Amino acid sequence: MSAEAVDRVAVSGSRPSTPPQVSWFEFLLDESLLESHLLKPRSDPAPVQLIIQFLEQATKPSVNEQNQVQPPADNRRNRTLKLLALKVAAFLKWDLDVLEKGLTIPVLNMLLNELLCVSKVPPGVKHVDLDLSTLPPTTAMAVIIYNRWAIRTIVLNSFPEKQAKPGPHQMNMLNIVQQEKELTENILGVLKEQASDSIMVLEGALGLKKDLYVHTVRTLDLLAADPSTSNGETESSTAGLRISADELHCQVHYDLGGIFFQQGCTDQQAYEKAREQFRQTRELLLKLDTALHCHLDEQRLAGYWNACRALTSDPSDTQLSPYGQINSLIRAHNHQALIEAFIKDNISRSLPNYFRQSVLREFLHKVQQGERGLDEVCGRLCVCNAVRDALQGELLSVRFLRLLLKPSRSLVDFILEVCTKSLDQERQTETSRRNMAIFLRTLCENLEELPLVFVVSSHKLFLELLREEERKALVEQMRKRSATVNLSAKPLPSFYDIPASASVNMGQLEQQLILSLDPRRIRQILIELHGIAQRPFWRVNAKWEVPPDYINVILSIKDNLTKDLVYILMAKGLHCITIKDFGHARLLFSACLEQVTEFSPKLRQVMLNEMLLLEVRAHESAAAEGCRDRPPPDLASRVRGYLEMRIHDLPLRQVVGEQCVAFMLNWRENDYLTLQVPQSLVMNNPYIKLGQLLASTCKELPGPKESRRTAKELWEVVVQICSVSLQHKRASDSRVCLIKQRESTMGIMTRSKFITFVKKLREPLVLTTLISLLVRLHSMVRDDIVNEVTAEHLSIWPASLSNIQAVDVEAVAVTVKELVSYALTLNPNSQSWIVTQADIYFVTNQYSAALHYYLQAGAVCSDFFTKTVPSDVYSDQVLKRMIKCCSMMNCHTQVAVLCQFLREVDYMTAFKALQEQNSHDAMDTLYDYIWDVTILEYLTNIHHKRGESEKRQIAIQAIGQTELNASNPEDVLQLAAQKRKKKFLQAMAKLYF
Repeated sequence: MSAEAVDRVAVSGSRPSTPPQVSWFEFLLDESLLESHLLKPRSDPAPVQLIIQFLEQATKPSVNEQNQVQPPADNRRNRTLKLLALKVAAFLKWDLDVLEKGLTIPVLNMLLNELLCVSKVPPGVKHVDLDLSTLPPTTAMAVIIYNRWAIRTIVLNSFPEKQAKPGPHQMNMLNIVQQEKELTENILGVLKEQASDSIMVLEGALGLKKDLYVHTVRTLDLLAADPSTSNGETESSTAGLRISADELHCQVHYDLGGIFFQQGCTDQQAYEKAREQFRQTRELLLKLDTALHCHLDEQRLAGYWNACRALTSDPSDTQLSPYGQINSLIRAHNHQALIEAFIKDNISRSLPNYFRQSVLREFLHKVQQGERGLDEVCGRLCVCNAVRDALQGELLSVRFLRLLLKPSRSLVDFILEVCTKSLDQERQTETSRRNMAIFLRTLCENLEELPLVFVVSSHKLFLELLREEERKALVEQMRKRSATVNLSAKPLPSFYDIPASASVNMGQLEQQLILSLDPRRIRQILIELHGIAQRPFWRVNAKWEVPPDYINVILSIKDNLTKDLVYILMAKGLHCITIKDFGHARLLFSACLEQVTEFSPKLRQVMLNEMLLLEVRAHESAAAEGCRDRPPPDLASRVRGYLEMRIHDLPLRQVVGEQCVAFMLNWRENDYLTLQVPQSLVMNNPYIKLGQLLASTCKELPGPKESRRTAKELWEVVVQICSVSLQHKRASDSRVCLIKQRESTMGIMTRSKFITFVKKLREPLVLTTLISLLVRLHSMVRDDIVNEVTAEHLSIWPASLSNIQAVDVEAVAVTVKELVSYALTLNPNSQSWIVTQADIYFVTNQYSAALHYYLQAGAVCSDFFTKTVPSDVYSDQVLKRMIKCCSMMNCHTQVAVLCQFLREVDYMTAFKALQEQNSHDAMDTLYDYIWDVTILEYLTNIHHKRGESEKRQIAIQAIGQTELNASNPEDVLQLAAQKRKKKFLQAMAKLYF
């Protein structure tokens, strides 16, 4: 079945026939079935699932006649099932990475214990007491595999892991889950107790110089046939899978390094051991050409190695990584060298920003713990990081801006020194120079003391980077600010007679109030400000805005401090949502909710609504960035609760309801919108009505015509949105004129609100449905049968429009263009949307843009024309439109080439195009893309008549290619045509993309 056929089957709703899953007991009945099943590329069930099924059946307890639970019987059936599980693991070559990923700890523990049994490991003897060199090869290998798994399990379970919460359908399984959890904890407890023994066993394995062997499917078959020969052929000969000593040592060194590194958090010496193990792992890895048993995560190994070098000191290690250099300077308390390293890194940028910030946080933590003499170091590191941020065009940190609230001459001098040293004199880019200029200007604007401002403005770097007009404008700004400060130093009535010293302090507090995002700090600052003066501080920053719907409710709060706090917290939270800083928005809104809960039920509900909008936008933002996690059930429940909420005299923002309906559509909550939403809401809320119609129409696709009642209702709603009211006016000559009132609307919402709502949608089927509707409406109002726009599902819409005069043609055209452009920002590879966009440009005579999108539609469904473009994409209609685009742009040779693409070659159009002598394309260089001999013969003739001998010769060379010989088999001719099609379309794409 072809890919296209599969897609059609999937779309039509039927399922392609798939072979039934093989049951576990079938492997008991047919011994040869297991190997053939495992060799399949996508076996179902997968190998690890087979292991689980075999061991589950082999260890299932039985019930006797007295209804008493008995342990699993040791019979042939259960032994065979355990052997089958071992065979599957042997097929996987005992790859612990695969086994750990697919099996739980209890199952893997059971499997490896079975391996120890079949490998004849002496029972009742501790592994640490065994001499591996005297054991048979497969026995020694079984011991090593078990102890490797033991220490790896300890390491893996030391990582924090979020526990999955059982859903409602899993509640009856809680007992089973709890039992498995307890069993896992018991096994982990034993493994941790025996960790030192496992380490000693593996260190002993490093002393083995001979190659070892691990069980394969064949050796396990031999065991099943004659267990007494287990120490014969299977262990001492090459019947098993040979593991070289170097390969074994490499894997063991890596696993030992992991356990030592995990122990390093409580024992510093363990890091030294880990470093040595990873060093030997790296050396052995270079020696190994191919590895059968050694499976290493080389990226994790590199991370371990860098971490060990940073945490330990090795005099012989002369080539420290940048991380290691920084950590060695921190350990040596060489703070001056550390600062110099940060300044140099501003040029090289080898250290990521998060690492630099973590170093600063480490020193700040030491200051908080009471270590003296580190305040200056923290300040200087903060400056280095701020300059790095500035060079990269990022926002300056709040910590750096706080430094500028109490600057000193030495701090300003150090900032200028860092700026000078951070610009690479030899390889300066225009971007870095511009960013540094912006930083220096920002520095001047944030310094309150004019002498310090003049220190910056007179510096050589400042004069070099800022243009003269920028310097003049900045100096003038500083002078105006100086005059303002001098005026405010006088006790003015409009300033509530504040003393000069208090006004300076208040200015600093107001600046902190603007910068802070910590709710507690904001409250503390407001308390201090209200202690200085009694005035509305929510007006401090003109950019603090709250929705008009809430203004009256907030300003009616009697306590001035509470009023300021609620207003500022909400304004800052809304700003954080705008810049997608959802973490700070949650903090600010939570603090605001806690504040208003004490005195205002109305404001409490307002904040709950805003917090719902915050969570919806946060989830939608994550989805737009590629996250495919469904929203938590409680969020969908809260959205439904909001839509159904009816509280008298509660201010409601339209955007909340709009976003909630879009959220339900985006996550396919169609059952609620179509079946469960109260009818009163549908009648009163236009967004719910529109959402219900969209959900119902999408559910009915593709359905019979009689089931498209909701499609007709949706059609009527959108037509009304795009319609205007009509008025008749009698002219002076007694004729009646028809006047369209564009500012009025007959629909459930205005067109601008409709567009705003649509741009909140992401669900492809919903967008496809709306595009289809608007394309159909666009075709009707244009009334141009020849040049119609195409889209999917056009047949579901009505074939006629009763009041066509009332529809605003321009509004429909603009709406469909905006919607298709928006849809393509979500999925630029949607072939259907791209063709629709191309058609829109075509019918509006924008031929170059139309051809661009027609080519793009073919490229996305053929891997940039490396495969054949499906005929439903490049239909004759699309190809004829591409031909017309080329013709209208005077690219006549391209027209002739495209005429071959039609099901029946259009010789008349091709010949007419080739007769044109004023062609704006590559002309004769395109002859290599022509495979139709008739067209090539016509070219030869026309160039002969014109006396164009060079072009005639090119056409003759093209026609003389052996693969175009008419005597060739049909498949050879088809292959020649396909090859030229692909090359021509790729050349066109390079030209028009």
